[in-house]
Amino acid sequence: MANHPVDEKLERSAEHAKEAAAQTQEAAEHTQAAAKTTAQATVQLKDSADRRTELAANRTVFAAERTYAAWVRTGLASLASGIGAKKLLEGVVPDWMIISTGSILVLFSAFCFAAAVWRQLFQGAQPPQPDVPRIPPFLFVLFNGFLALVALAALISIWFGRTGGD
Repeated sequence: MANHPVDEKLERSAEHAKEAAAQTQEAAEHTQAAAKTTAQATVQLKDSADRRTELAANRTVFAAERTYAAWVRTGLASLASGIGAKKLLEGVVPDWMIISTGSILVLFSAFCFAAAVWRQLFQGAQPPQPDVPRIPPFLFVLFNGFLALVALAALISIWFGRTGGD
C-alpha cells in the first residue's frame, strides 16, 4: 500500500506533465501563427511605404512639369507684352521709352525660357524612380531654344523696326 500513493502521485504528475505539454504545444502554435501574421503585416507595411514613396516621386515629376509650364507661360506673356508694347505705346510715350520697355520685357521672356530649362534639368536631389515617364530633356532644350530665338528676333525688331515717331 505504501507504493500505491506514490504510484498515484506519479500518475498525477504524468497527467499534469501531459497537460502542460499540450498547453505548451498550443501556446507554441499560437505564437507561430502570430509571428506569421506579424511577418505578413510587416511585408504589407513595407510594400505600402514603398508605394507611397513611388507616388511621392510621381507627384514630384508632375510638380516639376507644372513649374516648367509656369516659366514658359510667363515667358510667352512677357514676349507678347514686349512686342505689344511697341504698338500700344507708339504716339503716347517717346521712342526711347518704347524701345526700353519692349526690350526689357523681351529680355525677361528669354530669361524665363532659359530658367525653365535650367529648373527642369537641374532639380537638385533626385527623387526615387517614379512610375511616370519623364519628358526627354532634349525636347526642353529644343523648344525653349526656339522660343529664345523668337525672343531674339522680337528684340531685333524692337530695336531696328519702325516706331510710331518715324
